Amino acid sequence: MDSLQNHLLIAMPSLKDTFFERSVIYLCEHNEQGAMGLMINRPIGVDVNELLRQMELDDFHTIESINSKVLVGGPVGQEKGFVLHTPQPQWSNSQQISEDLMLTTSRDVLTSLGGKEAPEQFIVALGYAGWGRHQLEQELADNTWLSIPANIDLMFNTDHESRWQKATESLGFDIWQLSSQAGHA
Repeated sequence: MDSLQNHLLIAMPSLKDTFFERSVIYLCEHNEQGAMGLMINRPIGVDVNELLRQMELDDFHTIESINSKVLVGGPVGQEKGFVLHTPQPQWSNSQQISEDLMLTTSRDVLTSLGGKEAPEQFIVALGYAGWGRHQLEQELADNTWLSIPANIDLMFNTDHESRWQKATESLGFDIWQLSSQAGHA
């Protein structure tokens, strides 16, 4: 099995009227046990500043950036927060995913956002997308998803509403021309 960790999953147009319609998911983990990722293009209507106020974190700085919106990371554990960010080793509960990205689940990174100690780039998400053993591989075989290597510019510098379109354009063909039917010989 080739791991798709540090790749983006792009929802096929056939996922209409589902939770994952037009979603782009960054895969934080993919191994023999399953996969875990964060949707990176679906704001929940709360900005990070409001979330920090609700958490009663008094020591935060106002954030004004393209990523100042809290995202729906996925349908699982929506009460749990994740910060996907450029590398900084000082946070309590961080996992290095790639040379360019870390995932942190501790509150200490949240108080830094907007200040000098903050990661250069970040995404704040509630919940995650998860797949059991071989589930993602089956969904890929069923033409539910396409995958591309992670693109930092797309993830951090493209507005949320354009991320699916930009991800599909990076494939080099018109995704609307693809069939949702898998071919089997």
